[in-house]
Amino acid sequence: MSEIIAQFEQPVMLKINEIINESDDTKTFMFRHNLNYKIGQFIMVWLPGVDEKPFAVSNHGDGHFGFTALARGKFTKQLHEMNEGSRLGVRGPFGKGYTIPDNIRSGEEKTCLVGGGCGMASLITLIERLQKDNVVILNGATAKSKLLFTNRSKDMALFTDDGSAGKKGYPTDILEALNKKHNFKMIYTCGPEIMMFKVYEFCKKKNIQCEASLERYMKCGIGICGQCVCDGQMVCKDGPVFDSQALNNMNDFGNYSLLKSGQRVSI
Repeated sequence: MSEIIAQFEQPVMLKINEIINESDDTKTFMFRHNLNYKIGQFIMVWLPGVDEKPFAVSNHGDGHFGFTALARGKFTKQLHEMNEGSRLGVRGPFGKGYTIPDNIRSGEEKTCLVGGGCGMASLITLIERLQKDNVVILNGATAKSKLLFTNRSKDMALFTDDGSAGKKGYPTDILEALNKKHNFKMIYTCGPEIMMFKVYEFCKKKNIQCEASLERYMKCGIGICGQCVCDGQMVCKDGPVFDSQALNNMNDFGNYSLLKSGQRVSI
């Protein structure tokens, strides 16, 4: 039988079943195991002798799951050197995921998903769960080679900073025009915090419900260490997904974050 990964156990050592090259610096690591997962939650991944880091679940189904990692630091660069058959430790899933109201789940109302870079890893399982005819997907990256998961939905609108694919610019550039056309009731977003903050401000102005998946430095994943605090909210426990009402009370959102040392720095 497939192994159920319990939320608060020590890391379970799992064998990498498949490694998918998603872009020139991003890979997805797949496992043949069940994960009791709600869309938008995250897992803690342990690389023995190196560190443990949080990752969004970017693939999920009966008997399998996967996460996607951008190579940008010591941990992820060593992770990218691993091969199929190697083992990683996994804890979780943790946190609060996305909510899907009945009118959105049924496809009765139009919704929009705004992703940037690796933020698409958090959104892609939500995209695959929703009624596709009533979903507008905006996928942005710095360049064509950085765009993720374009093969998992044929109806994505693509944006690149350099214009190498799709439209030159940012997904937030066309929110006004799209909302006039579709009258969105919900917008989900994950990506660079500056981008998410623009989405949130747009939603607040237009009275549209918003849900954003935040990223902060995490150590424990269960709300004990306090490293991921954002205006009194533990991103690992109270989030990572926060709705409009919570974001209204989070002044650090879009402005400040904490370094590994605990120092508060401007985003």
